[in-house]
Amino acid sequence: MNGAWANLKNLLVMRLDNIGDVVMTAPVLRALKEALPGVRLTLMVSPAGANAVPLLPWVDDVIVWRAMWQQLGGGRCDPARELELIGLLRERRFDAAVLLTSFSQTPHPAALACLLAGIPLRLGEAKERAPGLLTHEPASPTPEAEHQVERNLRLLEAVGLPVRDRSLEVHIPQEARRQAAALLPGPSLLLNPFASCSARTYPPERAARAARLIAERAGLRVVVTGVAKDRERRQALLAELGELGVDLLGKTDLPTFAALIAEARLVLTNNTSALHLADAVRTPVLVTYSGTDYESQWRPRRTPALLLRRPTPCHPCYAFQCPFHLECLDIAPEEVAEAGLALLGQQSAASGFAVS
Repeated sequence: MNGAWANLKNLLVMRLDNIGDVVMTAPVLRALKEALPGVRLTLMVSPAGANAVPLLPWVDDVIVWRAMWQQLGGGRCDPARELELIGLLRERRFDAAVLLTSFSQTPHPAALACLLAGIPLRLGEAKERAPGLLTHEPASPTPEAEHQVERNLRLLEAVGLPVRDRSLEVHIPQEARRQAAALLPGPSLLLNPFASCSARTYPPERAARAARLIAERAGLRVVVTGVAKDRERRQALLAELGELGVDLLGKTDLPTFAALIAEARLVLTNNTSALHLADAVRTPVLVTYSGTDYESQWRPRRTPALLLRRPTPCHPCYAFQCPFHLECLDIAPEEVAEAGLALLGQQSAASGFAVS
C-alpha cells in the first residue's frame, strides 16, 4: 500500500452524478472501509444521487452539492458559491479525496476545489493532463469499454489499497422491506418503463405490452414504478396492463424501490438505476438497452440478465436525445416478452439482438 494512503482517518469520496452512478460506488466504499479500519468516510453527491445514500452503510457522513461542472450544458459560474464549496471542504479537514468519474468526465474541477481546500491527496483518472491537480492516478488509462465498477476500483488499486470483493451490493433498510411487502400484490414482474434520458427509453406502451405478455404466461402481476413526474404519461401504459397492473409510479422512495426489486421475480427496465439495483440484489433483469453506451460499461455482472438492442452504426452515441428514430430500440414487444420468459425459464432464449 502506498504509504501516504495507509493511515487515513478522514476521507472524502466524490461522485456527483445520478442515482445509478452512486449505487455503483458501493464496491469502492466497501473496499475503503475494509482496507482502512477506523476511517471516517464522507460521500459527496448530487441532490439526485443523495437518494441512494440510505442503501450504502459504509458512509459515515454525506455532503449534498449541485456542482457547476456536472450540470448539463454547463452551470452558471457563481464565484461566491464556489468559494462556499471550498470553504466547506476546508472546514472538514480531509486527509484525502477519491474522485470518481465516468470515462467521459474529468476529475479536474473537483481536484482543483480539493486542492484549494487544502486536501493533500487527490486520487482520480483523467484523459487530459493537468499537472498538480491530481496527486495520484492509475499508471495506465482504463479502457473505454471497461465496466464502471472496475474503473472505480482501479483507482484504489493504483495506490495499493486491496480490493477483496468486486461485486455490487446495497443494504436495504428493514422499514423499506416492510413497506415493499405491504405494496406487493403477490409474485410480480417489476416494470420500470421510464428514463430521464429519452434516448434510453424504450416506448413505454411497448414495454407494457411486453410485461403483460410475460405476466400472463408466468402468472405474475406487473408492478409499475417510476418517479412522480412519470405519472403524467401513465394512462396508455396502465390501460395496456389492465387488471394485471399495479400503479406505484411516484409512490416509493429509493430504499422501498430497491426492496420491490429485491422481491420481484423479474425486472424489465431501460438503462437506468433499476438495472444496477437488480444486479446488487441479484434479481434477474431484462434491459431494453439503447445504443447510447457500451453494454460492457454498465451491464449487470452478478445476476441473470439479458440486454436487448438492435445493431446500429451510431452505437455508442452518448446522446441524451436520439436525432434519428431510436432504431436501436425498434424491438417488438413479443420479442421482449420472449426474452423475459427465457430469463424466467419459460421458453428458449431470445435471438436477433446485438447483446444477450
